[in-house]
Amino acid sequence: MASKLGEIVYVNGKYMDKKDAKISIFDRGFIFGDGIYEVVPIINSNLANKDDFWERFTRSLNEIEIKLNFNKEQVLEIIYNLIKKNNIIEGAVYLEITRGVAPRNFIFLEDLEPTFVSFVYECEILNNPLAKSGIKIISTDDLRWKRRDIKSVSLLAQCIAKTKAYKLGANECVMIENGHITEGGSSSFFIVKDDVLITKPLSNEILPGIRRKTILKIASKLNLKVEERNITLDEAYKADEVFMSAATWVLLPVIQIDDKPINGGKIGKWTKILRDEYVEVIKKEVGLI
Repeated sequence: MASKLGEIVYVNGKYMDKKDAKISIFDRGFIFGDGIYEVVPIINSNLANKDDFWERFTRSLNEIEIKLNFNKEQVLEIIYNLIKKNNIIEGAVYLEITRGVAPRNFIFLEDLEPTFVSFVYECEILNNPLAKSGIKIISTDDLRWKRRDIKSVSLLAQCIAKTKAYKLGANECVMIENGHITEGGSSSFFIVKDDVLITKPLSNEILPGIRRKTILKIASKLNLKVEERNITLDEAYKADEVFMSAATWVLLPVIQIDDKPINGGKIGKWTKILRDEYVEVIKKEVGLI
C-alpha cells in the first residue's frame, strides 16, 4: 500500500525540507547500523499507543547504551510539530537515533552527540483495504541477529526476506528458526486454533510488539484463551485463523501461507473481533469517540 512522505523533516534540532536533510558519512548509523528506530501510528493527527512506544523506545536506547538528552515531552513535541507542519491526519512517524558521528571504531565511543532524525508519512490505517481482503505470506529462514528485542536499524536480513516475499507476489513473510515460527519480516504473528489465540512468548528472539501487547490485553478482556508458546509452520498451515500485527496495520488477516489457504481463504471470526476491538481502543485514545 502506497504511502506519501511529508515534505518537512527533523534533523538534529532543525526542521527542514526533506531535500535539504543530510547526515555525516561518519555517522555510526551509516557505518555500523549503530542505532535504533521506532514507528508510531498517527490517527486523527494524534499518536496511538504513545505510552507503549516510549517504553520500547527508551528500552532499546538503554540496551545499546545510547543516552538521548531529550525527555518524553520534548520528543512528543518534535513529533507533533512534524504532524502539524505536514498536515498529517492518518499515517505514521518514523524516528531514528544513532550513536552519532565519530571516526570508524567498533567500540561504543562515549560522549558523542546522538543523531536524531524523524519524518512523517500518510497511509491508510483504520480503513486499510487489506483488512477486508486479507494478505498472502510466505515462509522464509530467519537470518537475523540474536537481539531482535532491540529495535535496531540493522535490517538487512528483513530486507532480504521481504524482497523474496515481494518477488513471489506476497504481502509479507513469516520467519522460521529451529523448526518454529519467530515473527514476520516487520510484524508479529498469531494463530487461532479451537478458540485459542497462540503466539510466541517474548524473548530476545522477537521484537516486543506494541500491537501484540495490546491484542493480548483485548483477548483477555474478551475471555479468549491465550497460549504463549512456539508454533510450527505446519500448525500455521492448519490453523483456523492466522493474522499479523504492525504499527500501520493494527492487525491484518492472513488468508494464505506458501500457497496454502488458511480457513479456506476466508477471514476468521476472532480476527474480525480483535481488529474491531483494537480500532475502538485507538479511536478512544485519539479522540475520535
